[in-house]
Amino acid sequence: MNSELKIVVTSLSFSKNATLMAELKASFSNVTANAVGRNLTESELITTLRDADVAIVGTEPISDAVLAPLPRLQLISKYGVGLDNVDIEACRRRGIAIGWTGGVNKTAVAEMAVAFMISLCRNVASTSSQLKSGVWNKNGGVQFAGKTVGIIGVGHIGKELIRLLEPFHCRILVNDIVDITDYARSVGASVMSKDALFSAADIITIHTPLTDLTRNLITTTTLQKMKPTAFLINTARGEIVHLADLHAALTNGTIAGAALDTYEIEPPVQFDLLQHPALICTPHIGANSVEAVLAMGRSAIAHVVNFARLDRLA
Repeated sequence: MNSELKIVVTSLSFSKNATLMAELKASFSNVTANAVGRNLTESELITTLRDADVAIVGTEPISDAVLAPLPRLQLISKYGVGLDNVDIEACRRRGIAIGWTGGVNKTAVAEMAVAFMISLCRNVASTSSQLKSGVWNKNGGVQFAGKTVGIIGVGHIGKELIRLLEPFHCRILVNDIVDITDYARSVGASVMSKDALFSAADIITIHTPLTDLTRNLITTTTLQKMKPTAFLINTARGEIVHLADLHAALTNGTIAGAALDTYEIEPPVQFDLLQHPALICTPHIGANSVEAVLAMGRSAIAHVVNFARLDRLA
């Protein structure tokens, strides 16, 4: 195996994880971590990766402009599952391999969605916040069990969510751009159009990648199709939900509440929305369980190891 490859870790989360860095350095002697303490800009990525053979990336923007001055780069290994930040066509054109494994964080993200569902229904977050301010609010909300849950995007995470929902006896509505009729039948879910799902669900949760089809999927138009008692959850990508429209919908009572784990800009800057009493907001921690972090990191390392073996055999 070619252990002399220069490996540069641009992902801040991976770089800060002592276990992952130790496991990577056990296989490779020339490893550099992100020492800046924040996500790198495009210009910083170019400087950092200029002499790299392999990059282990998280959510940093790997655009064609970043790749153009990096003729030595041979592999981008993804720490995480979303590829929306990587220009796949530019990589193909430049002969740069992409190491990626879907579903390695599915349980962590699906658990987060369930946690949001229960918290929204039972007023867990809102009454906790009120009690810390001295307000004794005994409004326990509504039971989550038996509610109608609409799932948009039924890939690894969507399917895992359906599995986790089994004990709650929810009615499951699903929508995807691919034909999931057989799968839906096997788990007792109903395939619906997005419009029908928006109108029928008590809770709508998004589990799609970010594409041209899903960017600003949730706007005033879609929110107005939802029940006034319904909740919206987004643990996918921030750009899927138009945040100004969501803020207006919460303020106007168009929907009852929402939960967000991802944002177009991170950390987010929409402080009025973040402070809204009908919103639960978390700092993109859905995939950040200890187990999921290790699984994502080890998957990224495995792609580098496999590439290095192939490089030696070439």
